Amino acid sequence: MRAHPPQQLAALEFVLLHLKNASSRPMKSRSWPTFQLRLDREFDNLFNQFNSVYGHRSDVLMQLATLIEQSFNSWKSRSADLKNLDIHRENDRHWFQSRNMLGGVCYVDLYAGNLNKIREKIPYFKELGLTYLHLMPLFKAPDQNSDGGYAVSSYREVNPSLGTMAQLRALASDLRHNGISLVIDFIFNHTSNEHDWAKAALSGDSEYENYYWIFPNREMPDAFEANTREIFPDDHPGSFVQLPDGRWIWATFYHFQWDLNYSNPSVFRAMAQEMLFLANQGVDFLRMDAVAFIWKKLGTTCESLPEAHTLIRAFNAVCRIAAPSLLFKSEAIVHPDEVVTYIHPQECQIAYNPLLMALGWEALATRDVRLLDLALNRRQNIDPDCGWVNYVRSHDDIGWTFADEEAAELDINGYDHRRFLNNFYVNRYQGSFARGVPFQDNPRTGDCRIAGTAASLCGIEAGDTGGIDRLILLYAIALSAGGIPLIYLGDEVGQMNDYAFADDQAKKGDSRWVNRPRYTPELYEQRNDKRTVSGQIFSRLSHLIAIRKASPEFDGGTVTTFATGNKHVLGYMRVAKQSRLLCLTNFDDDPHALPPESLLLVARKGQDLISGRDLELTSGLDLLAHQTMWLRLS
Repeated sequence: MRAHPPQQLAALEFVLLHLKNASSRPMKSRSWPTFQLRLDREFDNLFNQFNSVYGHRSDVLMQLATLIEQSFNSWKSRSADLKNLDIHRENDRHWFQSRNMLGGVCYVDLYAGNLNKIREKIPYFKELGLTYLHLMPLFKAPDQNSDGGYAVSSYREVNPSLGTMAQLRALASDLRHNGISLVIDFIFNHTSNEHDWAKAALSGDSEYENYYWIFPNREMPDAFEANTREIFPDDHPGSFVQLPDGRWIWATFYHFQWDLNYSNPSVFRAMAQEMLFLANQGVDFLRMDAVAFIWKKLGTTCESLPEAHTLIRAFNAVCRIAAPSLLFKSEAIVHPDEVVTYIHPQECQIAYNPLLMALGWEALATRDVRLLDLALNRRQNIDPDCGWVNYVRSHDDIGWTFADEEAAELDINGYDHRRFLNNFYVNRYQGSFARGVPFQDNPRTGDCRIAGTAASLCGIEAGDTGGIDRLILLYAIALSAGGIPLIYLGDEVGQMNDYAFADDQAKKGDSRWVNRPRYTPELYEQRNDKRTVSGQIFSRLSHLIAIRKASPEFDGGTVTTFATGNKHVLGYMRVAKQSRLLCLTNFDDDPHALPPESLLLVARKGQDLISGRDLELTSGLDLLAHQTMWLRLS
């Protein structure tokens, strides 16, 4: 046993005594020695996090001992294949920062129909170059009130229309043996009101009533709502909804999604078991949904509280003991200063990069890269053991998450600028190339978010001649800016908005379904025909992906900004041990020339990896409208 501080040592001795006397006799198992090594190594961290949240309780050590016993039972049932993967990834902890990483995301039903048909698409995934596949929520959920699958009725049952847990496990195995990691959503802030826990709570079962925030009258809800904000006011006001029996329950998002009460350690233990169960099915990453909302405290906004971070670190510590290869991805669409607080080797190892996404679209609309350049300069580089997930668009809406104080530095009024961007991307601005759809549009406040596929937002739907170039430009940024690039599958063949959602009774109230079109076979059949829009997009994107995988400068996540001296042209550097790459992108509709002065500070010659051209920098550089150069310097 390694040396432990006195408090942690006493706690560990209590836990070991509990395990020695446990009816399951874990210490007699052949799996125990390996588990104990990890327990000994990770215990202090787990104890510190767990005790920080629950240390005020007299039963904290028994709760911790039970948690570790449950974790051992999960470890014991973990397959040999996954245990070998654990060892491999522990010895290569930066594996996900490789330039070979390329992500794809889709809905199972919309993209393939079911899990077995997703397996049939593995050859295509390999053709595209994917090493990471995120399947959108696929667990059992209500038919109507599902929030696109984010209202989970069971974490251990696949939605029957998609398949079974055995099929998910088989898919995970096939993906793993083809070099593709499986990513799924872990919705751990709330459950559906049809989850067994919720049904038990509604029936008056006191154990499960304590799994949720339920109050007999409006006194406490009113006190909490004095500081919380309304997330989906179109669904219900405030943070609470009334139950049929007159009581009130916390529902941050939709009325059918009930928030879990993590002040109860039984909830933490229950969700840790669900997490480890999924890890044992072969899941590689969990997208931690709505991380900012999991801790509630009276007198606060109940968002991004310190305890939320502590809970995620405690979950992470459990995984380091019982499923070490499982990693977390943060989904925190909050102020940029808050987004980065979730990114840490002991918290979320990877995280969505909403600022890069939003400011890419902002720069396309304004033809001005200054806000984007500022973000890259100040916010792109994170802990070297972590990584961004860079995306052009997601299943969700686009919100303008830039920092108003940074916009003010450029004499941009944040409120007015968001209104402009909203109008531009829903084609309410003269000359707009975009064909987006408003989501949660509020004319009174000016608040609005944008839904739409990349092709529709870039101008391809409108027939704009620059549409394809804009789409490729944005994906070139995602591929080169440091992190895991993520393709919303369908973008690579130019899928456009699906307005048929408005004819579906279950979807018509949520305009985000416009950017979730079904798989379009004709477009994929055209992907190798460069005479078509799909063929041009697929060919150009595949070219960029191949360059990325072949270029050591794209390993890791460190980005160094480069001042181009031109507000239309973005510049940054990627550096390898023996080479440097200067990435340049012109966001304007017109060509721009960069004078030699700034270029000669870094090199006199370079080769553009995209075009294959050798270039003399002594006379400057000319960039076409929407052109990207990846310039290897010499």
